[in-house]
Parts: sequence; C-alpha cells; structure tokens
Amino acid sequence: MSMREAAIAALHSRLQTALATHNPAPLVLRGETAPQRLPPGGLVVIRDGETVEETAILSPLAWAIEHRAEVEVTVGGATPAARTILLDALLVDIAVAIIADRTLSGAVEWAQPGAPEFEDVEVEGAAAARAASVPVTLFFTVVGSPLA
Repeated sequence: MSMREAAIAALHSRLQTALATHNPAPLVLRGETAPQRLPPGGLVVIRDGETVEETAILSPLAWAIEHRAEVEVTVGGATPAARTILLDALLVDIAVAIIADRTLSGAVEWAQPGAPEFEDVEVEGAAAARAASVPVTLFFTVVGSPLA
C-alpha cells in the first residue's frame, strides 16, 4: 500500500471513529457517490484529493509530500437554523478529531484541517440541505519515488 493510500485510509478511519459518537451518527464514506437520501445525522465523504507539492530530499533520496484530501459534509434539517447547527457541530468534531491525533496513528507526519467552504444544496423533490467542503492537508515522507 502506498503512503498516500495509507494516509487517506487513516483519515477515513479517524473520522469514522470520532463521528460515531454523534446522535444520530453521520454516514462516513470514502470516494463514493452520495446516496439518494441524506441520513438523519448527515453525510461525510472523504475524497482522495490531489498531491499539491513534492519536494526531493537528497542523500538518501526521499520525497516530502503535501497531499490535500477533501472532506465533504452534507446535512439536512427542517429549518435553515437546524441545518446550520448540525453542520457546525460536525465541522467542529472533524477538526477536534484531526487535531487530537495529528499523525493519524502514525500514518502521516502532520494533518492540518483547513477552512471550510459552504454551500446550500437544493435537490428537486427533497428538503434543502447545507454542505461544506473542508480541505485536509496531509504531510508525509516517502522513500525512492512519490508514488511509493
């Protein structure tokens, strides 16, 4: 397994565990399409993202990698205030989960959540939803090749 894959899998596992304490808990997926219906606790989807920087370290050859994954959070609710409160609670818990274990159990050297971007989502025939996308930058070092 590549270091990139291990890092993203560790992020998924960390968020899945941390958000399970919500009542009701959100559905936490990785790289999947959104289901037709929003779960009562919301939906969190981790997207693999992209490598934004590769820096060579010589003698011995290694690469310092900066990879940015995206955490998409979508919630529903009867009112705009209810949606805002649930979304905010999930965003705070995502940040707390990452900050509490910056190495994601040793999978990365550092994980840094960024500022969210918000969006109101309207689905035909369904209640309105509120969404946010949170960039999570993962820093790690690989030996030999950025693909490792």
